[in-house]
Amino acid sequence: MGSNYDDLEPLELAQVKTYPLASRSSKVKLDDFARAIGDEATLGEFLRSLPNVLAVQTLRRIAERMQRARELKKPIIWGMGGHVIKTGLAPLIIDLMKRGYVSAIAANGSVLVHDAEIAMIGSTSEDVDATLSEGVFGGADETGRLLNKAAQEGAADQIGLGEAVARSLVAMGPRHKAHSLLCAAYESKVPVTIHLTIGGDIAHFHPTADGSSLGSTTHTDFRLLAELVRRMDGGGVYLNIGSAVVLPEVFLKCVTLVRNLGHPLSNITTANFDFIQSYRPQTNVVRRPTEKGAGEGFSITGHHEFTIPLLAAMLLRST
Repeated sequence: MGSNYDDLEPLELAQVKTYPLASRSSKVKLDDFARAIGDEATLGEFLRSLPNVLAVQTLRRIAERMQRARELKKPIIWGMGGHVIKTGLAPLIIDLMKRGYVSAIAANGSVLVHDAEIAMIGSTSEDVDATLSEGVFGGADETGRLLNKAAQEGAADQIGLGEAVARSLVAMGPRHKAHSLLCAAYESKVPVTIHLTIGGDIAHFHPTADGSSLGSTTHTDFRLLAELVRRMDGGGVYLNIGSAVVLPEVFLKCVTLVRNLGHPLSNITTANFDFIQSYRPQTNVVRRPTEKGAGEGFSITGHHEFTIPLLAAMLLRST
């Protein structure tokens, strides 16, 4: 069917309503603009030079919530994947731990692998493409032996996997202990909970692997994390850094367990840090736990090697 343009005229604009530009409320003002950074700028001057818009505003609000949590003595829980260790952020997080900005660490199994290897030999992150075709990927004996022996001892002692591995690692006296997040947490009495997907880590096919020990200790850690989440009520903070599936799912289950048992959980802050915003972190960390006035969730998009040092700088500047 054809179109008929015979009676079609362009819409007239003469009666369009306008207003004075200066009368309008605008989201960005000159005061919000970035400032040039001098050659000898201090950390404080650098932070003040950042534009006060979008992600910078969000990061400042997260830092403020963490400062408030520290003042209120509420948990600041760092949930993280192994990428956080592989990008060299452990020394920075250890420093924040000493300053009261890390109350607990919840991690997936890859954190155990990378942190233990850093502690033992000062390097980690295997080249999977170079070893997978030969069937030797993940075959490092010392890594699997340490993690599985710790799990078995932890199961016997009825403690969580995070504490068990950290305990064993400290007892080894590894050469690079100062760079180990697990060792620092254990010696500072900061809880570490580990949340496994059985079969997801290289230690799970080591000859010494024992599924019952892994399952028992990681389940203990789930219950320990739930207690830490319960204590977030009234101002606590949960950060999800670099875990797209496991920790968002675990955190959501901790939230529902706490509320199922009748405990209040409100006025909490959650945040997701990653270089892409995936469904589960956005839904299970940022949005659902803070719905119906229970708190506020934030998202920071970017590589951890940029965003976490910037967050640390904001925290330290106000300490």
